[in-house]
Amino acid sequence: MNIEKLIKTLSSRHLTVATAESCTGGLIAKLITDVPGASDVYMGGVVSYSNDVKSNVLGVDRDVLAAHGAVSEPVALAMADGARRVCGADIAVSTTGVAGPGGGSAEKPVGTVWVAVSSEYVRRAVRLSHPETWTREQIRESSAHYALGLIMDAADAAAEKV
Repeated sequence: MNIEKLIKTLSSRHLTVATAESCTGGLIAKLITDVPGASDVYMGGVVSYSNDVKSNVLGVDRDVLAAHGAVSEPVALAMADGARRVCGADIAVSTTGVAGPGGGSAEKPVGTVWVAVSSEYVRRAVRLSHPETWTREQIRESSAHYALGLIMDAADAAAEKV
């Protein structure tokens, strides 16, 4: 993903973006804010490593967390919705997953990451299954770049509706 192109696209379409990150730990925000002009489009983000922050700040329902676990589609979607609401952005993305090297299970092995996007026109989550042989950094980098692609998809969807 060409992040400079993403920032220019968002800016030209007068769209703003926010992030809610768990396993990527602020990496998406860093990649966006590394680009000059990002302040025109980036509203802010929440690094919600704990379930308490997911719930108290982003508004993820504790029952959803208990029923599905933090690494799940409904939690990823709720995180993105929450970031969009909290930051007042047009588009928000979220990541929640198991970057390893520990913490995986049979159901959610290391490398499992849910990435979600929320906007007026797009709301979806995608389960990424990275190879368990990948390093923590590879999993985080890949997930962050996938999330950036979802932002572009949402920006394109918004442009089609205008």
